[in-house]
Amino acid sequence: MSSKNVFLLVLLAGFLAALLVTGLIVDGPAGAMRGFAALQVQPGRLINDFFHVVGIGGTLINAALAGAVALVLILLNKVQLSGPTYAAVFTIVGFGLFGKTPVNIIPIIFGVYLASLAAKKKFQEYIIIALFGTALGPIVSFIVFESGLTGAAAVITGIVGGTFTGFLLPAIAVSMLHMHQGYNLYNLGLSCGFLALFAASLIRAAGHSFAVSMLWYTDPSPVLIWMIPILSLILIISGLISGGKKVFQELLEIQKISGRLPSDFMDMSSTASSLINSGLIGLAGSIYVFAVGGDFNGPVIGGLLTIMGFGAFGTHLKNSWPVVLGIIISTLVFGQELSAPGPILAALFGTTLAPLAGQFGIFTGILAGFIHLFMVLQTGAWQGGINLYNNGFAGGLTATLLVAVIQWVRSTKDDF
Repeated sequence: MSSKNVFLLVLLAGFLAALLVTGLIVDGPAGAMRGFAALQVQPGRLINDFFHVVGIGGTLINAALAGAVALVLILLNKVQLSGPTYAAVFTIVGFGLFGKTPVNIIPIIFGVYLASLAAKKKFQEYIIIALFGTALGPIVSFIVFESGLTGAAAVITGIVGGTFTGFLLPAIAVSMLHMHQGYNLYNLGLSCGFLALFAASLIRAAGHSFAVSMLWYTDPSPVLIWMIPILSLILIISGLISGGKKVFQELLEIQKISGRLPSDFMDMSSTASSLINSGLIGLAGSIYVFAVGGDFNGPVIGGLLTIMGFGAFGTHLKNSWPVVLGIIISTLVFGQELSAPGPILAALFGTTLAPLAGQFGIFTGILAGFIHLFMVLQTGAWQGGINLYNNGFAGGLTATLLVAVIQWVRSTKDDF
């Protein structure tokens, strides 16, 4: 293992250990473990804030162990720690605060593994799809806990359903990437959303409905408020110490990259500059949440962790701000509150469209953000909340629309 991989491994393992220890301290070992156990039977559909369900301790343990599953899979399959894997671990930890559990993600991962066997590919070639594909973990939870099945039948059907879902993901992910051509960073969000539409339709056709869920933790907690700023500072300091004098130039180089998939900043620039970029995005996101009076809870911290992860894989301050500005404008135009759940999550996760601003300029980024808000407020209901990456789904649709129009205009401009 290279020194870069060892450094990242220690950093990620330390982060997961810190979450685990903090969870045990906040609610005490017994209370935290009870909370963690309770989450394993929680439906987890959007929006289901685990802090609201069981408190801080059990939720942090759940997030840490979900992230540990991802990190162990990466190590066992000898996959290099890089921008995509860094983003995957951060994203899984983030959604471990509001939807993913170690129990509901395993069948999805196993299904992708079976797909790799069927395609005669090494699992390491599909591992990014497997990790991000855990967005569909709530399908497993829904079948087991909400479908009306009981006992062994519920468990077996849930495992089979999750495995089959994971098996389909690689084929869908490739096709979805062609649709938006890499301008939606959360490509698996679009892929999972596409598959979730069929799954939700089948579930409704079978006579089941999706109860609207909005569990949103609002109690201010110093642990939650300062988690991301402290982590961001640790990443920035780690990058500064390990990067040397050239790290500032490398950080500037990252700001010049469009971010279009695949943009592994750790490969295109350096690990140190990517960590600083990740930390800066975390600080910027935290400042935004503070500024609009948002709650630091499961979904919001999950959003902050996700954009920090993609700070090594496509997102930087220069290509993000136009999209966020577009979302802010759209929020105000349509009479929404900036601190409301939909708009504040859109402002964070909407940076999935950052490559549009990076490639086509500020105006396109603002337009993408403007469209993204009213799309994402609708798409969650289409899927019954079983695709956790709803912003990735809406972002994929928005990117597909804008890229198609841009390419058409460019191809026909000589005729005007």
